[in-house]
Amino acid sequence: MGGHRSGEPPLSRRSLLASGVATAGALALTPVPATAQTGPATEPFHGTHQAGIATGPQAHAVFIALDLRGGADRDAVRRMMRLLTDDARRLTAGRPALADTEPELAALPARLTVTFGFGPGLFEATGTTALRPPQIAPLPRFAIDRLERRWSGGDLLVQICADDPLTVAHALRMIVKDARAFARVRWTQRGFRRGAGIQRAGQTQRNVMGQLDGTVNPTPGTPGFDRAVWVGEGPGWLHGGTTLVLRRIRAEMETWDAADRVAKEFTVGRRMDDGAPLTGTREHDEPDFAKLNAAGLPVISEYAHIRRARTADPALRIFRRVYNYDEGLSADGRADSGLVFASYQADVTRQFLPVQERLAEADLLNEWTTPIGSALFAVPPGCGPDGWIGEGLLS
Repeated sequence: MGGHRSGEPPLSRRSLLASGVATAGALALTPVPATAQTGPATEPFHGTHQAGIATGPQAHAVFIALDLRGGADRDAVRRMMRLLTDDARRLTAGRPALADTEPELAALPARLTVTFGFGPGLFEATGTTALRPPQIAPLPRFAIDRLERRWSGGDLLVQICADDPLTVAHALRMIVKDARAFARVRWTQRGFRRGAGIQRAGQTQRNVMGQLDGTVNPTPGTPGFDRAVWVGEGPGWLHGGTTLVLRRIRAEMETWDAADRVAKEFTVGRRMDDGAPLTGTREHDEPDFAKLNAAGLPVISEYAHIRRARTADPALRIFRRVYNYDEGLSADGRADSGLVFASYQADVTRQFLPVQERLAEADLLNEWTTPIGSALFAVPPGCGPDGWIGEGLLS
């Protein structure tokens, strides 16, 4: 037992050490391919639309909701938004914010974007309820919801995304410091995707449950995306903007791990390995919902996630910009993880609500997911070099 093979010299501690040194030396001499530096990369801040929506999703994100302080009227919110816009304008260009005590941290923006949204309470505080679109109102409570206040609501949303977590942390601190006189933090939600350069740009990412997430998504830069996402009706101040529904969805990982692959694929309606529908061979194949199996039953169940989430009219689809979250482990090793589900659409009532109602009614995936947070915001259009976000509403 444990002896060396006949004819081979026995291994000694000296030979093992010598082998290790030789291997280490060989590794040290092996050239490491250089990777492109993404730290200096920037995303334009100015434009018709705010950045951070059609922008290619960055690796790291933080969503922060603020509640306005008592007495924060229209004039105060106007001053706050001018200040925060200036912060965002500087930071996204790789320049420090005013009074930035750590200016070196702003030098590598890593495709930083800062996006602002207005919740229902902001309109009341600023006396602009007559300009509030009817769709910007608290969402109905769905039967599957187990919402917690610490993840829900808010008067002002700030979405900060970048390919570097230190850049995100610094931008968050600058924004919160300058908003502190006007608002207090309600909640903070951090999210992540694959790191920059890990896979091809535009390739569908996986969520913490292992699924390819976002296969059927409008493509930025296309007419279909523009119709689905950008507001063109209602109050003029929101034209060129959009709406954001942010849902925090806990993944029940312990029971999901206990399900076999057949059950997981039946639940979603897609194969886990390549994301192809159960009736197809490639991820982007059109599902055949009429196809039956040998028993005469639909190959893709009537309650499969892709059937319940399907929207036939491209103009009525939502645009998903999803991030994972992972808050560590409990004392017994159970994961607290899931999705920070950001849904952008021109009209919440016509686009988001019908899909969510179908999912809440009968989606097999509900067995393994639980919505624990929900918030809704109007996302104003972008601004020019001399403007500020929300100017059309608050001026």
